[in-house]
Amino acid sequence: MLEALKLSLVTSTAAAITIVVLGLPVAYLLATRSFRGKGALELLVHLPMVLPPTVGGLALLLAFGRMGLGGRALGFFGLSLPFTTLAVVVAQVFMSAPFFIAPARAGFTLVDRRYRDAAATLRAPEPVVFLRVVVPLSLPSLVAGAGMSWARALGEFGATITFAGNLPGETQTMPLGVYVALQQDLDLAVTLSLILVVMSIALLVGLRSLTGILPGLPAARDPRR
Repeated sequence: MLEALKLSLVTSTAAAITIVVLGLPVAYLLATRSFRGKGALELLVHLPMVLPPTVGGLALLLAFGRMGLGGRALGFFGLSLPFTTLAVVVAQVFMSAPFFIAPARAGFTLVDRRYRDAAATLRAPEPVVFLRVVVPLSLPSLVAGAGMSWARALGEFGATITFAGNLPGETQTMPLGVYVALQQDLDLAVTLSLILVVMSIALLVGLRSLTGILPGLPAARDPRR
């Protein structure tokens, strides 16, 4: 089961990094822009939070399987995504992304617009304003969101087993290992479960400590005052 633990740590960390990289611009767009189709984008972003994980995994399988649009595109290059280690990461990203995007969006919304306007008057490009002004002021929310998405990815089960399978050493993560052990060795299943519980508690304690020492967000104020 050490392989399952290692695979869980590697894939969940890769998923969390991917979520932060891809989720930051999405959260910033939702927080600062109004555009046609914004409601539909918000729906898509939050859908995995209420979608049964096995349904999410089936949707991924249909999209990236041999007959799916994504699967046919990958097949053109001789690639296949389902039932691979990369499929584990994709399933974790799909199910965990809302747990980062929602807090990140809330953090961006709370940043007083006057900070961005002041930077704009100094002719700072928007990417610079985003990285030097908005992100530092939103850091507690971003850290909390990244931690929660990592924890969600670490515990992902339904979408993973549906889309990536349960192949030891390749796609079998810790939650899947617990499921297998529960049918064969109850003591091993309890041990693996305790490891996951300890890791989750450590993450929550670490997030609480880290966000406590980070600078707080500025309070939102009415710009007319």
